[in-house]
Amino acid sequence: MFINATGFYVPEERVHNQHFLELNGLTSEWIEQRTGIKTRSKAKPEENICTMGIEAVRNALPKLPYDITEVDLIISASYSPYDTVATAAHYTQREFNITEAKALYLSSACSSFLNALEVVEGYFAMGKATKALILSADKNSAYYNETDPKAGHLWGDAAAAFFISKERVTENDPHIIEIFTQGLGHLSKGPEGVQLRPRDGGILMPEGRDVFIQACTYMPKNALYLLEKNGFKLDDLTYFIGHQANMRIMSNIAKQLGLPEEKFLHNIEELGNTGSVSSALVYAQNDHSFKKGDLVCLTVFGGGYSAGACLIQC
Repeated sequence: MFINATGFYVPEERVHNQHFLELNGLTSEWIEQRTGIKTRSKAKPEENICTMGIEAVRNALPKLPYDITEVDLIISASYSPYDTVATAAHYTQREFNITEAKALYLSSACSSFLNALEVVEGYFAMGKATKALILSADKNSAYYNETDPKAGHLWGDAAAAFFISKERVTENDPHIIEIFTQGLGHLSKGPEGVQLRPRDGGILMPEGRDVFIQACTYMPKNALYLLEKNGFKLDDLTYFIGHQANMRIMSNIAKQLGLPEEKFLHNIEELGNTGSVSSALVYAQNDHSFKKGDLVCLTVFGGGYSAGACLIQC
């Protein structure tokens, strides 16, 4: 599979750490020290994953080497739906008149984007699609509880759009070498680690320590697995993009792997934890700087639990 174009949308508003002092008693210094977050992005009340996804598509269109109506599969990947009936995929289909596309929604916490990539791979393998659009977005501010001292200060809002084709369209299309995902609901705290129950407290992380431990285990493990399976060494990796949950997780992984910090791409310090879009967003924000031959690994861990990794050669 090949990446034909990417786009992204990040709301303008930034919520600073000091906002939370009166809400949950956490100082700006404490939040930054424990998470690496200084500010987080926040969508407007009238924005949602559908509107943000559409803006991410608009951002990608100038780079798309074919007409958007050639897309025959649209997948919305998110855990914070605006509408559970008419999904972001359907809104986008209507907005851009993509009449011949299948449209669907999937969710697997913060690994939703990688699961969407794997679903696209399946449709391509079955011969049921040739060009796909993945809309990855989360509006955490629609669900979070800012007074929650465990997780109320973590979340940001954003969207990314990835156009994927079965065959190479241009010589510059990055090659998706392999995708690997896994469900880990049986593991440790599993489904209780992170929750989003809209009528019961919103998005919560009651088992943050366990999430930290599992993320530090499975994100590097899956990256190494894909590298070795595809004949690469760790030194061959140009950039490491992890799920933007906590900079301490990234620092832990850097020490485990012995990778220099310049190989880690991140945006959590400005945008917070943007959820299932976070790794895709980092890639889309940096794709203009990738050089031919660069090897990029996306690796994520999500509540539920779930995990996955993807290896891309630019």
